[in-house]
Amino acid sequence: MKVIVDFDRCESNAVCMGVAPEVFEVRDDDYLYILDENPPEALRPKVEEAVRGCPKAAISIEE
Repeated sequence: MKVIVDFDRCESNAVCMGVAPEVFEVRDDDYLYILDENPPEALRPKVEEAVRGCPKAAISIEE
């Protein structure tokens, strides 16, 4: 699984970070960073929840 973020849509609102802090981080500069583009399969439920919860639909999963 590969995590994809459309940074043109992303508002760095940190919803994804709240769900999956192992994968997403919004830093003091107010930008979203992907900490692990290829997270382990064990994190799939959290990543899928982050995809569903993103208010701007900026996150997707590529297989």
